[in-house]
Amino acid sequence: MKKTYKRTKINTHGKTKSFIDKSKYKKLFFKIPNIKKRKLNKIKKIKNIYINNTKYKLFINILTLFIFSISYYLYYLSLEKCFDGEDICCQYVKWIKIKVIELISSSVISAILFEFIFFKKMSKFHILHFILVLINFYYYSNGVYFHDHGYYNFYIFVTLLIIIIIGTFIIIKLFNFIKKHYIIFIIFLSLLLSLIFYHYLKYDPVNCNDWGKGLNNTFIDNDKDKYSCQIKIPNKCPYKIGKYFQDMTKIRGIKCINVKPNARKEFLKHSKSNYINKNTVRIGFPLTNKDPYCLKDGYDETILKHYFLRNIFDMDNITDNIPYQPEIIADFSKNPSGELLINLIFNKTLSDERKILEKNIKPYSENIMILFIDSVSRGNSIRQLKKTLNFFEKFMSYKGGYNKNYPGEKFHSFQFFKYHSFIGCTHENYPQIFYGKSRKHTKLVLITKYLKENGYITGYACDICKKDGTRTLHDFTYEEIHDHQMALCDPNKIHANQFTVKCLYGKNQGAYLYEYGNQFWRKYKDNRKFLTIISNDGHEGSLESLKYIDGIIYNHLNSLYNDNLLKDSSIFLLSDHGVGMPSIYSLYEFYSIEQRLPMLYIIINDRKNISYNDQYFYIQKNQQTLITSYDIYNTIGNLLYGDNYVSIKNKTSKEDTAKTEHGQSLFTEINQKMRNPRNYKNMYKKVCI
Repeated sequence: MKKTYKRTKINTHGKTKSFIDKSKYKKLFFKIPNIKKRKLNKIKKIKNIYINNTKYKLFINILTLFIFSISYYLYYLSLEKCFDGEDICCQYVKWIKIKVIELISSSVISAILFEFIFFKKMSKFHILHFILVLINFYYYSNGVYFHDHGYYNFYIFVTLLIIIIIGTFIIIKLFNFIKKHYIIFIIFLSLLLSLIFYHYLKYDPVNCNDWGKGLNNTFIDNDKDKYSCQIKIPNKCPYKIGKYFQDMTKIRGIKCINVKPNARKEFLKHSKSNYINKNTVRIGFPLTNKDPYCLKDGYDETILKHYFLRNIFDMDNITDNIPYQPEIIADFSKNPSGELLINLIFNKTLSDERKILEKNIKPYSENIMILFIDSVSRGNSIRQLKKTLNFFEKFMSYKGGYNKNYPGEKFHSFQFFKYHSFIGCTHENYPQIFYGKSRKHTKLVLITKYLKENGYITGYACDICKKDGTRTLHDFTYEEIHDHQMALCDPNKIHANQFTVKCLYGKNQGAYLYEYGNQFWRKYKDNRKFLTIISNDGHEGSLESLKYIDGIIYNHLNSLYNDNLLKDSSIFLLSDHGVGMPSIYSLYEFYSIEQRLPMLYIIINDRKNISYNDQYFYIQKNQQTLITSYDIYNTIGNLLYGDNYVSIKNKTSKEDTAKTEHGQSLFTEINQKMRNPRNYKNMYKKVCI
């Protein structure tokens, strides 16, 4: 016979009342492990022993030191694999895993130590370790090193630290709540898990169903009968969720108009120029293509920056000693935070000289524009450059796009799904695009040499403080410069790898590059011209900051198009490699795949001297062909030399023309069966197989 648990209670009226003992009744259905008094006393006793007993303190100190030593070892082991090739350090998944383990372990340890500090129950030895962790991450654990790769890993570290600290208190409170209201908690947890499971099955928020989609409702073609190269489609694409918490520009509410650096002080503090004084309010920038010293030592960013600051000008006190007229001025006369003024100076003598050389050849394209954004995958360009790619998309059909300003002419745009980088590092991809050979070769020749010889005026703008895009290639190249050259060496500019929008004097840094390029294009509208604009807006791990350059590029192209200034022009929008920075996404397969698939889009303007039946047929077909940066070099050469390109010999010395044996022009037929990653020594086989 079941026992009934009853108690007797005397109410205020003196009557007795029996009721079921709920505490006993609960035990029949669900037993909750109770922490008895003796256990609580035991815990307190252990705490007192730890606080008062030196043996326990010594043990904890040694254990902490051991864990920290392992953590530091993992960190430097992963970092050591990065230094050989800065950008490529995290392409190897095993080293990414080590960094992730190290990151989490350091965050957990730091959180524990932080709580000890908070409750004043730790030694100075622990405090020292905590400070070391913060210093370690603040200065070194930011990609490869702090000043080059921004705040990204430190941001993750601090985020994890805060989550773990807050999470500890939440778990304690939650545990107390569960003890009191366990039935409500079980029901809530069941509903939550059911909803998550249902949502995942029905919607699969991180699926990659649309990953291979291109412009104009096209898709990657993996037909084995047609192409030897099949792109591997990733399974999970977490950027779909990540975009809500990775866009730090939006989260932090950053607007360039509100970013006001104390710019003038930075100029005057670091400058040793003979052309400036402490009262200067209008500062002229030196031209990096005018000084032999700059050309000689300009391959190093630090050296060029010092040169830059030693040669700035006081524009309010111009003397006859000034060697040339600056084209860029930082003006602090009206606004203490400064504004950047650009006035590209038209060179009539140069214009007339190049016009004489135009008769040397009959090119396919009188004007060539290269819009180069470092570290942008094809996939991320689709996600973030929506306005710019809409401009390309409207010319996607074979009939082309017509404009009343371009009577009788048509524009065609092309996208390339299987454009591959050789490695996830600019040093190993950039030279092939502009030099036609890898950096392993000696005495490379910049393609602008051949353009100049045939009447083209050359312009260049870059947001990295380099004499040109050769990066660290000075020892391997001839000293070739552009006719007009802007290297943004302003001491107030934000580093290229910052994962938020890059602001300078109230504008996006990229706006100045495209303003310079726009002036170049307009002032030499009657000349053949070759313009290269290089920005680093995609060179960061969040995959979100790229969107903030989108409107700037679109406005640049659209304004030139509407003003009839793209007549007889070819436009390349490209990158050298895909995503390449340390990222929260680095462990996912899509990240490794996108790293080797950079973006490439081309617009060409039909001309009567192009054979439509051949060139357009081939370039259409090559959109799904495995191509490399060597092919881009040859395509530029083909646009330059026109029909004569077929007869020119391969480039073997500096006297030869813009053609390299390692690739083909996209206007020619490419043998599909020969285009396989296995034919390229460093090609990433896991992507295209």
